[in-house]
Amino acid sequence: MGGTRDTHDCRIIVGDCVAAMDGLPPGSVDMIFADPPYNLQLRGELRRPNHTVVDGVDDAWDRFPDFETYDRFSRAWLTAARRVLKPNGTIWVIGTYHNIYRVGATLQDLGYWILNEIVWRKTNPMPNFRGRRFTNAHETLIWSARDAGSRHTFNYAAMKALNEELQMRSDWLLPICSGGERLKVDGRKAHPTQKPESLLYRTILAATQPGDVILDPFFGSGTTGAVARRLGRRCIGIERDATYAAIAEERIRDIEPDAELSLLSSPSKRDAPRVPFGSLLERGLIRAGTVLTDPARRWTAKVRADGSLIAAEHRGSIHQVGALVQGAPACNGWSFWCVEHQDGRLEPIDTLRQQVRSEMQ
Repeated sequence: MGGTRDTHDCRIIVGDCVAAMDGLPPGSVDMIFADPPYNLQLRGELRRPNHTVVDGVDDAWDRFPDFETYDRFSRAWLTAARRVLKPNGTIWVIGTYHNIYRVGATLQDLGYWILNEIVWRKTNPMPNFRGRRFTNAHETLIWSARDAGSRHTFNYAAMKALNEELQMRSDWLLPICSGGERLKVDGRKAHPTQKPESLLYRTILAATQPGDVILDPFFGSGTTGAVARRLGRRCIGIERDATYAAIAEERIRDIEPDAELSLLSSPSKRDAPRVPFGSLLERGLIRAGTVLTDPARRWTAKVRADGSLIAAEHRGSIHQVGALVQGAPACNGWSFWCVEHQDGRLEPIDTLRQQVRSEMQ
C-alpha cells in the first residue's frame, strides 16, 4: 500500500483496489462508482486523416493479456466491493462494448441485482477516423443493488425535478469532459479517461443522501470525490498511481459544498410529514362549507367540518369522494380537488398541504 491522504471528507488510499477494499470494514459504503480499465485491446497507433496520432488510452493499466485474465480481475474487485457495500447499497459500473458485457455477467454471477442499464450518449464523441465502423458515441453504466432484496435509495423526485418534471429516462445526453473542466499537466491531459462532473452529479444525486459514503475503487483524477464534496457526501477513493492520487487530492482540496446541507438532500414524498385533510380546516386554510371542484370543473363537493366531503349521494374522504364521482377505482384527492378563488383561479388543495408541511418542518 502507498499510504492514505485525507482531504475534507474524502479519504484517498494509494494502492491496489482489492487490497484496499479488503482493509475497509464490511458493510460500510452506501454507493460505489467504478470506472475500471476498459481493456480496449488497442493494436497499434490510431491516426487522424492528417496523420497526427490520436491521444488515446494506451497506458499499462488498461492492458490485459487475454479475456480470462480480465475476468479474474473483474471478479476479484467486484467481490471485494460487494463485501464493503451496505445491504441496501448500490454500485455503478461504467464501460464500453470492450468490457461492459463481461462485467455485467460477473455482477450477476456474484449476486448483485441489476436495476438499470444507463446509456450515456455523448454530445461530442470522438469521431471514427478509419471509417470502418460506426462512431462510438456512447458508454454504458450498469446500476446494481447489492442483493435482489435490497431496499436501495433512489431519489425519484430529484431525478424528475432535474429533468423538468419528466421521468428521468435511461438514456442520458451529456458532454464528454473537455474545455476548462479537463485537468491538464504541462499542457497534456492529466488523466486519459477523466469523466465529466455532470455524469457523477446525476449518479450521486440519484442514489445517495448527504453524509453517505461513496467509494471509487479506480479514483483516477478524483471526479467522484470532487462531486461528492460539492453535494455534501463523504468519499473514499482508491488509486494505485501516486501521481493521479496527488492530482485528485489537489483538486478536491479547493472544493466547497454547493450549498447548506438541507439544500443538498433529496427527500421523497414518502418521507414528508403526513398531513390529514382535516389539518387544513384546523388551520383555517379551508372552512366548512367550502366548495371544491376538479380542475375541469366537472364535479363539485362541499367540505364538512370534520374534513369529509359530500357530493350528491356520496360522502367520505377527499380520495373516496373523488373516486366515486368519477366512477373510478381510486383517486388522489390532493391533486383532484381544487379551491376556487374569487378571481376564478383554481388552486389544488395539495398546495395548501405543502404550506402546512413547510410549517411542520
